[in-house]
Amino acid sequence: MSAPSRALSVPRPPLLGALGLFAVMGVVATAWLGLFVTPPDEFMGNLVRLLYVHPPMAWVSFLAFGVASLASLLYLWPRTRAEHFDRLAGASAEVGVVFTGLTLVSGSIWGRPTWGAWWVWDPLLTTTALLFVLYLGYLAIRRVPGELEVRSRRSAIGALIAFVDVPIVYFSVEWWRSLHQAPTVLNPTTHRTYVHGSMAWTLLLGFVSFTLLYMWLTAHRYRLAKLQDLEDTVGLDAALRERRAEGDAR
Repeated sequence: MSAPSRALSVPRPPLLGALGLFAVMGVVATAWLGLFVTPPDEFMGNLVRLLYVHPPMAWVSFLAFGVASLASLLYLWPRTRAEHFDRLAGASAEVGVVFTGLTLVSGSIWGRPTWGAWWVWDPLLTTTALLFVLYLGYLAIRRVPGELEVRSRRSAIGALIAFVDVPIVYFSVEWWRSLHQAPTVLNPTTHRTYVHGSMAWTLLLGFVSFTLLYMWLTAHRYRLAKLQDLEDTVGLDAALRERRAEGDAR
């Protein structure tokens, strides 16, 4: 697809720049606090510092895929069917795939000194890798040529099917024997919080900052998708005018 025409534009949402600024500042602050301010963990030592970004990345993946599924459901529902829900689903899923990939990479970096291997076929890791592949497939489905309505409906169904793996990933640590530690912030079995003090505040800042970063990236990807749709529409109109002109000349 060619680059969007300069004559086309999509209005920038208000405060989008401020959102991006706060997101970047929050991520930088999280990294600084995690590296230089918070103490090492009693058992994991300095390895705990990676966990200030790893769980927030996983959270953003779940959030992104949840938004994509909700938008897909709203598109499939006749009363709420609209193109902007299809665009939102695609934009959110793309950001979710990026953060799922980062989750897998950061988890492997943490696992190498902890488990002695970059990768093990642990239930959580395996289901997360499957989630990554499923949504790559969803993004591939979105690029299959076809009429807009048919493609959007097909993509929405694919998003809902892929989302089935999200709760499986989340509960895999509880359902199967896993090398991965149980949830640290709030254990669903004991209902206890295991993070306190500066470590808790840094982790909370990480969740908030990465959530803002997700919103900023999704908004930009949505604007780009809308611009591409406008370009396709203008290009189609131009092609039809050329066809009509050729017919009149004959």
